[in-house]
Amino acid sequence: MSSLEIVYSHFYQDPDTRLSYHCDLLTRGMGGVEMESRKGEEWASQLQCWSLQLINCFAFKPEFLPALCKPEFLVKLPVMWGGLVNENSPAGIGLLRTICQHKLGRGPVSACSGMVEALCNIARSSDDWQYMAIECLLWLLQDPNTSHKVVDKAFPTLVDLAEITNLGDHKKLGDSIVSVLQECKRSRELIEETVSCRQRLKWEKNMPKEDLHIKQAAALVVKLEGNSLFSSGDVAGAAEKYSEALSLCPMRSKKERVVLYSNRAQCHLLLQQPLVAISDATHALSLHNPVNRHAKSLWRRAQAYDITRFLSAERLVKKQMKAGWLFKEAALKHGGVHRKGEEREVYGNESDDSEWETASGSDNGDDGRHHMGLDDEEEEEEGHGEKWKKRDKNEKTCSKGMRHGYNIKLAEEDMRRTMDTTTRSSKEVGEKEKMSHKQNDLLHGNSLICIVILRESIESRMQQKQCYI
Repeated sequence: MSSLEIVYSHFYQDPDTRLSYHCDLLTRGMGGVEMESRKGEEWASQLQCWSLQLINCFAFKPEFLPALCKPEFLVKLPVMWGGLVNENSPAGIGLLRTICQHKLGRGPVSACSGMVEALCNIARSSDDWQYMAIECLLWLLQDPNTSHKVVDKAFPTLVDLAEITNLGDHKKLGDSIVSVLQECKRSRELIEETVSCRQRLKWEKNMPKEDLHIKQAAALVVKLEGNSLFSSGDVAGAAEKYSEALSLCPMRSKKERVVLYSNRAQCHLLLQQPLVAISDATHALSLHNPVNRHAKSLWRRAQAYDITRFLSAERLVKKQMKAGWLFKEAALKHGGVHRKGEEREVYGNESDDSEWETASGSDNGDDGRHHMGLDDEEEEEEGHGEKWKKRDKNEKTCSKGMRHGYNIKLAEEDMRRTMDTTTRSSKEVGEKEKMSHKQNDLLHGNSLICIVILRESIESRMQQKQCYI
């Protein structure tokens, strides 16, 4: 029996039979069923983290790995997290990283069903322990005995993360990713774009600044054409223009490339191509400074993940609330929470219409409704990083004082408002299709004139200086 099951069955499950000594110990005499339940859940989370830390000490010794690397245990590690009261604990992913450091541990991890996909999800997330999942995937690819088992799933994920420069205290993580990918014999075509980008960066270092400014101006003109096509309803044409702008944009202009990748991700969302949208959004988040802090890309990647699960928005929220409950498995095994005078179980009901209140559920914060439109460079300000630092501090402060019980009805109302906003935005796109042809022709004509002028300037400079653009 796990530590979570012990706390659940002996304390959490039946509030009416709780010992007063246990209640006073957890709540310091304050009392109240809600506070007792929340403190009990926090205590169970701490027990789990301490247990994982102890097991992690044994995992450094190869003789203990056969006992630890059992499929039924390994498959649960990626979903074990520190909880709200253990923010600094790597929990399950930390133990998994220690196991993957040994050759004896990498074999069972690569053979475990769903393990590689879980590592890819964490590596492509904005989690604090993202780098641990990336290191696990790199070690699995470097091992010739496990590389062929994980390359199909790990390779595309790492390609999306190849342009990460620094991730916390880990410097030049993108260079390590590219070097490992180049050593792989399979899927060489997937890394061609990454290698070509590296070569372009070397070439641009020897180019005059005037030529780089010309290329950047040309990319801006093509981007404006893409925005015009998107506004007129030609989403596929807009995606092509953003791709063309990416090929013109200098590699050092990371802010502009973040905007282009994020806008193209929005196009793929509307074209019902969620996997490509996830890839583009991840590219944008990897290029952004600080990493994983571009709000629109985070929102668009979340939308793409929702599409891949083929669930309605309201039902998805309920599923995630259930999946995030710390005592979910214990409730299924030992039954729901019993209350005196009630015929049915309060928790543990598997119907989609039930309400799950838990201290470990998802936070009902900003739903991202203001991130539906396209990006613009004006939003990329120098003070953006400081704004995110303040936001992170506020989130940590709020999480410590988080009250027990996230009402699912609040999440449903937020999601309904999000769906209404999506509907209104689609209507606005339809209205923009009926905009004046004179304005479209004027904008298109001005763009063509700019392109002709830029191309003539580029050709003249090539003839004079014979430089490569």
